[in-house]
Amino acid sequence: MFLFKTVRIRSYEVGLHFRDGEFRGLLGAGRHRLFDPLGKTRIDVVSRRDPWLVHEKLDVIVKSGALKDRAVVLDLKDYQRALVWIDGRFSHVLPPGLFAYWNDLRDVTVETVDARSIRFEHKDLPVVARSALADRVLDVLSVDQGHQGVLFFDGRFTETLSPGRYAFWKGIAQVKLVPVDVRETMIDVVGQDIMTADKVTLRMNAIATYRVVDPRQAVGAVDDVKQALYREVQLALRAVVGARELDALLADKDVVAREVEEQVRKRVGELGLELVSVGVRDIILPGEMKDLMNKVTEAKKAAEANLIVRREETAAMRSQVNTAKLLQDNPTLMRLRELEVLEKIASQSKLNIMLGEKGLAEKVMNLL
Repeated sequence: MFLFKTVRIRSYEVGLHFRDGEFRGLLGAGRHRLFDPLGKTRIDVVSRRDPWLVHEKLDVIVKSGALKDRAVVLDLKDYQRALVWIDGRFSHVLPPGLFAYWNDLRDVTVETVDARSIRFEHKDLPVVARSALADRVLDVLSVDQGHQGVLFFDGRFTETLSPGRYAFWKGIAQVKLVPVDVRETMIDVVGQDIMTADKVTLRMNAIATYRVVDPRQAVGAVDDVKQALYREVQLALRAVVGARELDALLADKDVVAREVEEQVRKRVGELGLELVSVGVRDIILPGEMKDLMNKVTEAKKAAEANLIVRREETAAMRSQVNTAKLLQDNPTLMRLRELEVLEKIASQSKLNIMLGEKGLAEKVMNLL
């Protein structure tokens, strides 16, 4: 009874027959009764419904030739990878190694890829990147909209990538993808304490607008291109303001901004940038200087107001002198003027005429 080992194998299964640790062959569907008085026989039953054959002694099984015409055998070298489709649907990516797939119950298709190209390009990349085991063999990197990716292999520049998803084989080269924002960007240069030519210390805030036009140059020229631009604007601002007196600076801030822009533009081209504009946003004076400027402004406005009053008084007196001369030279005009005065008095109030002195009535009558 114990001299035989009985094994039942279903129609979708295969038995892997081992005796004393040595592979003896495959057992098909059915009931098998094997003579095994010493217990040295081992039957590993595997399902062909899962086409991937995984076994600790797969190399021995493959070498025996038992899988010929029954399975797809892959022996991937260090520079090779494989894409596996099962029943027309993508299944997974394989790294280097030995693999076997049953192909009698399931339709198994394998595509071998040379990974020495480092970058993996395929029409089904989105599906492949989401599949099982993809993260073991692939680095999937993305470049966002409004950015460009500067690609390096083993520290050497390779190319500049547009927005999208990209995949690279692991273990072939050191891959580094540096995303660079190529949209128009602003930086604030704030809190700059600067001394003018007339020894007045003030604080300035400026703003610079730029865009990256050469991503490779922007990545390779300096470690932080935004910080480099900040320093350039800062130094140019100090140079331009330090050469001017306070009154000239306050009189025309736009000239200062233009000079700063001209100085910075020469440098940013070497950083792979294009300077769009530079502007002076704020000029902040110390408290005592602000009070002094307010007093000066107040005095100037008071002097201007006094000058205007004097000018108007002078004009009024000059007009009166001219009128007096005109009336003196023209008695008829003087009489008309007197009549106008009497008319205004009569219209605004009651006019009483007192006649006392002899000959006064005649004078009044003549006047009227």
